[in-house]
Amino acid sequence: MSRREKLREATLVEIRTTARKLLVTKGSTAVTINAVARKMGMSGPALYRYYASQAQLIEALRADFYRELIAKMRHAGESRAGTAGCRLLAICRALRGWAVAHPAEFRWLFASPAPPLEERRCDPSTSGSGQAFGLVFLEQVVEIWQTRRFPIPSLEDMDPSIAGQLRAYSEKIGGSLPPEAAYIFLSCWMRLYGLLCMEVLGQISFAYSDLEPVFEECLQELCRLLDIPYEARA
Repeated sequence: MSRREKLREATLVEIRTTARKLLVTKGSTAVTINAVARKMGMSGPALYRYYASQAQLIEALRADFYRELIAKMRHAGESRAGTAGCRLLAICRALRGWAVAHPAEFRWLFASPAPPLEERRCDPSTSGSGQAFGLVFLEQVVEIWQTRRFPIPSLEDMDPSIAGQLRAYSEKIGGSLPPEAAYIFLSCWMRLYGLLCMEVLGQISFAYSDLEPVFEECLQELCRLLDIPYEARA
């Protein structure tokens, strides 16, 4: 990059870093173009030269969070020797570790409506972040299915609406999982994601002050659904 391009990239990073600090310390409503500009000693109009709208800044920040989380999960999986099941457990624990350590960022990614599609298209560099995140979990389940299979239900026993949606989803992921196996994958993901949201958003704090053992019980249930051995956390 030229010197000018390097300076621009450094300023973009500083803007997102400042916005993240505002998010963590003051909440999502504090993340505005003018607030970020004030923190950096800039004017609002000057900052608009880097991000054309608040929506674009927010989506760039979401992409940063996704990249950070994906890197954490992939590193955990790649560092864990053994089967796809072992890697899946490591990935799930890395996901929870990041979520608990970064509750404000987790809320922005998963506990608020995604920006409208037209706003997400304003910056090509941020597109596909959510899909890339979903692939980290999906890839391991696909490998388990391809190497050892796991018990699946019958589509004929399901509500026709559910069966139709599962067929559509199977096509969407290129047939890497048949509809029946996709049902197991989605069941696992809903259990995992639902528990994480309840923990990070404090929705079960009236009963539990330590959710790690509950999370491990959830992983045991996932292992039963996928018919893989459960390995306790080291």
